[in-house]
Amino acid sequence: MKKNPVLVVLATAAILGAVFFVLLFLAYSLTGSRPSTKLSVVGQDRVALVKLEGVLLSSEHIVEELNDYADDSSIKAIVIRVDSPGGGVVPSQEIYNAVKHARQEGKKVVVSMGSVAASGGYYVAAAADLIVANPGTMTGSIGVKMEFANIEKLLEKIGVKGMVVKSGEYKDVGSPFREMTEKERSLLQGVIDDVQTQFVMAVVEGRNLPEAEVRAIADGRIFTGQQALALKLVDQMGDLEHSIRAAANLAGIKGKPFVVKKDKKMPFFDYLKEETASWIAETVAQGISSGSGKLQYRY
Repeated sequence: MKKNPVLVVLATAAILGAVFFVLLFLAYSLTGSRPSTKLSVVGQDRVALVKLEGVLLSSEHIVEELNDYADDSSIKAIVIRVDSPGGGVVPSQEIYNAVKHARQEGKKVVVSMGSVAASGGYYVAAAADLIVANPGTMTGSIGVKMEFANIEKLLEKIGVKGMVVKSGEYKDVGSPFREMTEKERSLLQGVIDDVQTQFVMAVVEGRNLPEAEVRAIADGRIFTGQQALALKLVDQMGDLEHSIRAAANLAGIKGKPFVVKKDKKMPFFDYLKEETASWIAETVAQGISSGSGKLQYRY
């Protein structure tokens, strides 16, 4: 009996989908079911560990976590493990402000840099009391960018012409259907320059460095952790354990510190939604939506 090719394709897709779902559920079970660490051990001073990983698309969960620790009297210091190339301007700024708030509440904040802590990742780090990097960490990349794609020629090849009806001259600035005008380029450069100054001044404030020194290296270039140390962008060389000990010392905690971190478990379908959204966002960010024109502090 001859097999129906449509049914074969559908059956294969169903099997692959089921396998994917099972693998995702296993990943959820292994990574999302760690027991939570309670935040109320009487008489014990502790160090909180917060992980900031991946592209900064949203600040909500990290800010909430930092604020919770800022309000907890048993938490004396916070270590933020940064392994991020940066991301959106606003998420970077909101996390920066949450770090400042934690310090204002009396917490010592130490940033431990992983493989990459660049652009928005460095923006966040600049607000800390102490920055610890590995010698080979990629950091710096102080700058801002907007990316656009022009697909006008591509559309011409397939006989499609984009049409826009707009209320003002600049309403479709960055449109992928046409070349950008010099006036539009100048307008966007003004936006970039303003947001760049915000980045520079955040580093000036956080690191207590002269503005001229920061501007001299705020051209998007990256540095190793060792180079960043020489430029006073970081304070020490060391790994995560070193950073935890440094945070405990700053907070006056004697002996080996008790480290706590939030339980990351969430309902499975929320986990599924978040993981899927994250994957789509990453894919789009690296694909055709590089022309979306979003402001980014990103390496």
